[in-house]
Amino acid sequence: MSEHVSILPWAGVAVLAVAAAAWLTGLTRIPRRARPRSAPTGYGERGAVRTGARPLAGLPQQRQSAPHLECVELTPAERAAFAVLARRLADGG
Repeated sequence: MSEHVSILPWAGVAVLAVAAAAWLTGLTRIPRRARPRSAPTGYGERGAVRTGARPLAGLPQQRQSAPHLECVELTPAERAAFAVLARRLADGG
């Protein structure tokens, strides 16, 4: 280390390196927790609970079917207003 360089920049680099390593460790553990697999040997009951197949808590369940379609009848005045709007948009104005 150079004599003219303060210890603070080196300490900052070290702190950032440790924070980046912790962040990467966390990023690699999140997908591993969600992946279904059998419990590794040697971890006992805690390993079986930790690696069990379960949905992600932060994500909503996906729909198994399409949403219900709604149909609303328009009045003649609403149809006319929509036609005017469609013509204006088609003309660019």
